[in-house]
Amino acid sequence: MKVLVIGGGAREHALCRSLSLDPDVTALYCAPGNAGIAEVAELRPVDALDGGAVARLATELGAELVVVGPEAPLVAGVADAVRAAGIPCFGPSGEAARLEGSKAFAKDVMAGANVPTARSYVCTTPAEIDEALDAFGAPYVVKDDGLAAGKGVVVTDDLEAARAHALACDRVVIEEFLDGPEVSLFAITDGTTVLPLQPAQDFKRALDGDEGPNTGGMGAYSPLPWADPKLVDEVMQTVLQPTVDELRRRGTPFSGLLYAGLAITSRGVRVIEFNARFGDPETQVVLARLRTPLAGILLGSANGTLDVVPPLTWHDDAAVTVVIASHNYPATPRTGDPIEGLADVVAQDAPHAFVLHAGTRQEGDAVVSAGGRVLSVTATGKDLGQARERAYAAVGRIRLDGSQHRTDIARKAAEEA
Repeated sequence: MKVLVIGGGAREHALCRSLSLDPDVTALYCAPGNAGIAEVAELRPVDALDGGAVARLATELGAELVVVGPEAPLVAGVADAVRAAGIPCFGPSGEAARLEGSKAFAKDVMAGANVPTARSYVCTTPAEIDEALDAFGAPYVVKDDGLAAGKGVVVTDDLEAARAHALACDRVVIEEFLDGPEVSLFAITDGTTVLPLQPAQDFKRALDGDEGPNTGGMGAYSPLPWADPKLVDEVMQTVLQPTVDELRRRGTPFSGLLYAGLAITSRGVRVIEFNARFGDPETQVVLARLRTPLAGILLGSANGTLDVVPPLTWHDDAAVTVVIASHNYPATPRTGDPIEGLADVVAQDAPHAFVLHAGTRQEGDAVVSAGGRVLSVTATGKDLGQARERAYAAVGRIRLDGSQHRTDIARKAAEEA
């Protein structure tokens, strides 16, 4: 089949890499893509937020499946426009994508589905904000109601910082703090059937030891040797299936990728947030471990035929991803710096380690930085220790002036495994 992937980050590079290895994929396109994706897919220019333009491009290419990667096009209804053109599309409708586009809507769905989550208040005035902050106390958890590219959440003991973030949002969700480790669990669904993937853990803070500001994610690993073996079954029964059933009951069926951000608290599993698409950087490690060819699963979701897709199979290997970010990320990252050493990774670390591009672009013969998170260096190994070793060996070959990365991705899990 001919497949068109929409987006241009490391998540889309991971998707394109997996699709390029699928024997059922005869042609692979990505719009707008990036310098790394160009090695596995044919790039096309498009405004990813313009549903009409995406649908026209898909029609022109004869695409038999469109995969919408990022959240903003999904919330903008791009999947609806593609489906209206008669082309199968992996990704929820604009209405269903409100599960990520509005924290308040997500809380309402969770209440209807009886999904365990943090107690919360939706606030629109300074008085409501003060009341909610006072009710919960520190640490304060303040979430912009709308999309904020992974940076709309502040968790702090500083009341003034929490209040300032809340006041800067039009509508804000303030909720109780959830203790315990966090887990990302993705599930592919067609609106009825739900297929869970393997859990992963990501690292949101910029600096080692979970210090520094919140980012879009600085690394991830899978599997989770410390997690309860029954975790996926429990989350399927208490979170994923009830949420999909509730959205269908409301007349807004959700098909595509349902991402549950979970806290494993002292009182049990609680949902921190839902996303309506593959998470970045967790996708990089989850897809590195997936043995089942990807295109058929995504098409099953788009066509409503997931119930006949065979059970997913997985490699026994562990996977670790380390994000290389540009100077000053996540504040105002510097761009335009040349990236060297990419060929060295291919020559010396393949096939166990590979580089997925996030914020890059081609300038003549050079690849330069073009965003905050620049590269996701991903490696597999017999266990987390070996995967970590291979990932950091590959990171060491890459040269990007002023770049930064965390040195502790998966360290604790590898030591305890």
